[in-house]
Amino acid sequence: QVQLVESGGGLVQAGSSLRLSCVASGRLFSGRSLGWFRQASGKEREFVATIGWAAGSINVADSVEGRFTISRDNHNNRLFLQMNNLQPEDTADYYCAAKKGYYGSARIDDYDWWGQGTRVTVSS
Repeated sequence: QVQLVESGGGLVQAGSSLRLSCVASGRLFSGRSLGWFRQASGKEREFVATIGWAAGSINVADSVEGRFTISRDNHNNRLFLQMNNLQPEDTADYYCAAKKGYYGSARIDDYDWWGQGTRVTVSS
């Protein structure tokens, strides 16, 4: 069964760090590109970061550039999002997603599989 499960969210103060993880089923992870998206209350889902299968294709949204880092561990089928210097505007539900193909994408419609999300709340 295809499955993506996120973890690592929580309530933190502004300036803090969190590391999100996403575990994927093996056949979903292998050869797939992955991404992180987020959705704040009352807003549309938006792109955060993406990484290709070989980890050479990385793209990060301007809003988190320099603060968030995406990485993947292909041996253990895990995707990570290291989030530093969190700000209240980063408050959202964070979702990992997988798509076919070796190259990542910032387009939501390109992704075929989604996790259930993990909530990040940043207080000022």
